[in-house]
Amino acid sequence: MAQWLHMTRILQCLSHETVSNSTSPSRIPSQESQAQALLDQTISMLQLVAEQNDNVVDKMKLIQISRNMAIFQQQPLQFAVMVRDILRKERALINAVKHSFSSNTNTQDVDHLVLKVLEVQKIRKEMHQLQEDLNWEKQNYESLQGSFQHNGLDAANTEIQRLQKRIQQLEFNVNTMSTQRFQLLKECVDCLDHCQTQLISRLKAWRLEQHKSAIGLPFDENLNPLQTWCEQLLGMNGNLRQELMLIGERILDLQERLEHLMQTLIESALIVDKQPPQVIKTQSKFSTTVRYLLGEKVAPGKPVVLKAQIVNELQARNLANVTGESVAELINNSAILEHNAASKSTCATFRNMSIKKIRRADRKGTESVTEEKFALLFSAEITITGCDTPYKIQMISQPLVVIVHGCQDNNALATIIWDSAFSEPDRVPFVVPERVPWRMMYNTLNCKFISEVQTQHNLDQFNQHFLAQKIFNKPDFADDFSNMMVSWSQFNKEVLPGRTFTFWQWFEGVMELTKKHLRTYWSEGLIFGFIGKQHLHLILKDRPNGTFMLRFSDSEIGGITIAYVSATENGGQKIQNIQPFTKRDLDIRSLGDRIRDINEITYLYPDLPKHDVFKKFYSEPPAPSGGGYIPVSLQTKVAVPLILSSSFFLFMSDTL
Repeated sequence: MAQWLHMTRILQCLSHETVSNSTSPSRIPSQESQAQALLDQTISMLQLVAEQNDNVVDKMKLIQISRNMAIFQQQPLQFAVMVRDILRKERALINAVKHSFSSNTNTQDVDHLVLKVLEVQKIRKEMHQLQEDLNWEKQNYESLQGSFQHNGLDAANTEIQRLQKRIQQLEFNVNTMSTQRFQLLKECVDCLDHCQTQLISRLKAWRLEQHKSAIGLPFDENLNPLQTWCEQLLGMNGNLRQELMLIGERILDLQERLEHLMQTLIESALIVDKQPPQVIKTQSKFSTTVRYLLGEKVAPGKPVVLKAQIVNELQARNLANVTGESVAELINNSAILEHNAASKSTCATFRNMSIKKIRRADRKGTESVTEEKFALLFSAEITITGCDTPYKIQMISQPLVVIVHGCQDNNALATIIWDSAFSEPDRVPFVVPERVPWRMMYNTLNCKFISEVQTQHNLDQFNQHFLAQKIFNKPDFADDFSNMMVSWSQFNKEVLPGRTFTFWQWFEGVMELTKKHLRTYWSEGLIFGFIGKQHLHLILKDRPNGTFMLRFSDSEIGGITIAYVSATENGGQKIQNIQPFTKRDLDIRSLGDRIRDINEITYLYPDLPKHDVFKKFYSEPPAPSGGGYIPVSLQTKVAVPLILSSSFFLFMSDTL
């Protein structure tokens, strides 16, 4: 058992750190060696367990498996990737079971509450029957007493005594059941309180998950289970209030608790289902949808109209005192709450909203308009069936940034990313830490990158280290950055040394380029990505001439460059970096075609022939157009002898 645990740790370590989402064998030798070590240890472990196994059938199976694993000897990284994928699936299944267990626990609590309420109703009916029997016996007793006073019969006296005992027993039973009924009612209210606390906690968690989805974290947006939960609790509340009324005497403590629970539930059932864009340009149209989870319980008659207004941070911290005065002029700021019978949802959809103008707060120091956060506040007055008084309900959207020009979009998005990634539950709106550990920053960058690019290929440990070196301006630092604190200023306020842009502006440019032009290359592990020149030289220094790697430009926003080994005049070697290709360049000619064009590069690191790897990315040559015209084609050429830029040459051929 200890041996298996040891191997499990090796597998987990390799899947998390060594192969770190590598899907291609074009990685560095250290990964190859670690993958080979994993494979060898796994085979040895299987053989050892087979030798120690007394069951002949199991022994033969284990030996056969260990022999079959020899197919991975030539490509150990494939084995490591397979291990990683298995562990991922296992982790997903475990998380699904945990979620299912949590949901089942909530269901069980509600079911328990329903049974308790049914028991209260049963006792009430039994008490009613006992009370009727008691009233009947009392009436008989009074009649017999009158007859005994007139006739003085012994038989009547005996019957009176029997009735007295019967009445006493019935009264005792009624009192006992009354005490039991009250105790059960109290337990029901306690159970309802517990269930509702769980519900509100889950609603908060749903909103937090929705908030975190802005950085690419997974989010289940299905509100139907929560709506069912809300409706069940409101129904149970109504049943308990009815039971209290039928008691015939006021039990203020329980009545007040039920009223408070109902008010809290009604006010908590308003949810921003589809958030507005978190970066909004003035004069631009946008939409949002608000859902009411108790929509089927809304009293018929007058339609419910939701109003929306913009609030700033100060107002968001004191929503109860927000007046009708808005900090912005919001167009199309009202919508009717409408029920959809097919989906059983009740929603108000705000279409064609726009912010005409915005009134900003006074800024301090170097604070930018793109750092100022606002939110939409939705409010309405609603009446629930069975309730006499209307309730005022309101809900605030996720924070948003209002810009006036497209050039502010990148910086505004940085504010939203920082807020979504590092805001704490139940925070004071919209407070976020000024500094966070690098490991949290890296996880955010990785989540955003794979979400935006729509890939399963994460940033690996080498990418992570280079990004840390860049944001902290420590190109020679080789130790672990995990616990170093990175600030908002380092993320998107201070320009990088020797550059005209911030870290986020540079990273976001790479993300956009990859999303639009390089997704498949990246997903197949053909792009090494984020790597510094020092590390690059270390990796390529002993490779044959023509060996190349694809890396994101360190000096330009949204660029990818080719670094390759080239010969010097005296027979030595040097590393050359071709001028980065930008989105505009790749719009003209794809990366695959550019790689085909450049004769100076022959092998993708470590030793993969470029035509074997990139052939599927090559475009077909244009067919002759006819009409006697000479066709024109573009081709990428590297300047000689200095590699300062990539230029285009026109090649013409006769169409004979």
